[in-house]
Amino acid sequence: MDKSKRPFLKSKRSFRRRLPPIQSGDRIDYRNMSLISRFISEHGKILSRRINRFTLKQQRLITIAIKQARILSLLPFINNDKKCKRTESTTRAAGLRIKSK
Repeated sequence: MDKSKRPFLKSKRSFRRRLPPIQSGDRIDYRNMSLISRFISEHGKILSRRINRFTLKQQRLITIAIKQARILSLLPFINNDKKCKRTESTTRAAGLRIKSK
């Protein structure tokens, strides 16, 4: 098949930013906030191992450190930025308006 007649194939590259791997001197610890905060999404979720490019052991250590930091109130469980808040149109009260006479 000619290259010009092939159907368009999407690239399998990820659109997320590449995170630098953990250096050998970095300790994966709940107190190391600069390291831990790199592996949390904008919504407050822990990024997957595929995105982080971690080994299984590193991902487990990061997950445990993030959970410990959340329990000790060093990190929030969810991100309460204005971007994540619901707008008035999506609230349940918008559909419950009283009809006027």
